Amino acid sequence: MTATLQGISSMATRQLLNELARVYGQRTGAQVAVESVGGVDAARRVAAGEPFDFVVLAADAIDKLVASGQAVAGSRVDIVESGVAVAIREGATRPDIASEEALKRAVLAAPTVGYSTGPSGVALVKLFERWGIAQELQGRLVQAPPGVPVGSLVARGDVALGFQQLSELIHLEGITIVGLMPPAAQIDTIFAGALCAGSRQPDAVRALLAFMASPDTAAAKRRYGMEPA
Repeated sequence: MTATLQGISSMATRQLLNELARVYGQRTGAQVAVESVGGVDAARRVAAGEPFDFVVLAADAIDKLVASGQAVAGSRVDIVESGVAVAIREGATRPDIASEEALKRAVLAAPTVGYSTGPSGVALVKLFERWGIAQELQGRLVQAPPGVPVGSLVARGDVALGFQQLSELIHLEGITIVGLMPPAAQIDTIFAGALCAGSRQPDAVRALLAFMASPDTAAAKRRYGMEPA
């Protein structure tokens, strides 16, 4: 019997990958298990040589694992494109975020702004720097711990305005998703999968990643707030 394919991913794709693993298992009989943690932690564990068959992370993180030899060169498969959304606590007044200038005003008006440790969080801080408001926001920015959804901080009232991948906000209770960031300010992340160097089932992993990138998975990706890559 073929051993279970063991994968690790960041939290942004957790729900999607769980569904795709289940569907793939039903279609092929293969057993797939995916552990989802904070993206920084996932990359660190793969880099440390933990025995995973595949990894799904932001594309730049995958490229670094390939460059270091922990993921196999040429095995990267782009799976989804994910945008960042804005959330407030359920019942709070919805801010206007229809344009880049409106979003900037909403950020400046918020007593606290939450963001993630992932690539979208890094990009958001750079956006605030581009807007010239980084200094003004000092003391008001709250970074969620790795693996903790920004939306949970919003739901608790710890953060007034939260930014995170729509896929991580979409099924959380206690929050209202105001919408995606406007096009001029949107932060898009490509999440990709790759074969880990230590896997003993490379052919099985390649088949799984091909399924994850296939047109058959498009509807599931959109259901979780993402688009096919």
